[in-house]
Amino acid sequence: MNRLRPFVRTMSTSALPPSTIPLLTTVAEFRLWREAARRDNKSVGFVPTMGALHDGHMCLVRKSLAENDLTVMSIFVNPAQFAPHEDLATYPRTLPRDLEILTAESLSVSGDSTIRTASAVFLPSVREMYPSGIDQNVAAQKGTFLEVKGYGEQMEGKSRPTFFRGVATVVTKLFNAIEPNNAYFGQKDIQQCLILKRLCRDLLLSHPDPAHVHIVPTARDPTDNLALSSRNAYLSAEGRKIAPTLYKALKVAEQAWNDGQPKELCIAQATDIVRNVATLAKESDLEVRLDYIEFNESDSLEVLDRTRCLEVDSRPVILSGALWIGSTRLIDNIVLGDMAKLQ
Repeated sequence: MNRLRPFVRTMSTSALPPSTIPLLTTVAEFRLWREAARRDNKSVGFVPTMGALHDGHMCLVRKSLAENDLTVMSIFVNPAQFAPHEDLATYPRTLPRDLEILTAESLSVSGDSTIRTASAVFLPSVREMYPSGIDQNVAAQKGTFLEVKGYGEQMEGKSRPTFFRGVATVVTKLFNAIEPNNAYFGQKDIQQCLILKRLCRDLLLSHPDPAHVHIVPTARDPTDNLALSSRNAYLSAEGRKIAPTLYKALKVAEQAWNDGQPKELCIAQATDIVRNVATLAKESDLEVRLDYIEFNESDSLEVLDRTRCLEVDSRPVILSGALWIGSTRLIDNIVLGDMAKLQ
């Protein structure tokens, strides 16, 4: 008996757009759905998002559809991930379009007549996710928050010091509500992925356990290899032309690394790529500014302090960077080594 069908409803209210996918807005409501899935012995894959869906998100959904009986997506713009000066109010919120995109995604299961589609969307309110309230100012916050000490201060953490505290907190809440068998995250946010794997290990989580937090390769624009991101929508037409510069710079650093050059020269060559583009962009009154390009250990996330990895050390290295184009900040990375060995 399939106990999940009673949750399928078309919702058309002032708050929620129509949808043939179940739209669940409270933890209590979702837990009823999850218990029915458990009784039916169905595996659940989970794709957490902040909405403004693009093909990068859909790559995660396709992976989940292929590997699980049921796939759940959450759409929640998390205030705790935004510092007071950041773009919480202007972050794109496109729920009707998001649901159209998600509804159109399906997968035919090999050797079976089953066609899988998204099984539910979790759409919690801020009050539902933060019962004690939430303030973007960390000093003013009350309630329970999580930090993964020693792993959120490097790389992105240098520029966004409270970001991973917000990520760790909201994802733990989502894991507790969803209890997924598998969870899927994009490589573009590689530091987030590695921190969440460690979080699951340190907190002894079983749904998911660390091995079932999956890192899916970055989805890129097929014309210029720009990493797909919701924030790409902020770019002007001129800025969009320049946006692939970061990945080009990282590829130059990767080639230099593979050629045996020391880390400092790899970074210098990549920085030159950005500097040249920034100089040309000034002619169009567009500011292009490199935030960082760096090599980090994949297990500790510490800055790589050796000129080369020892030959006996087979752990991957993370080559990552961030680039400002006007007021839009883009990130990207390349994993040097075997992604399967990422902890």
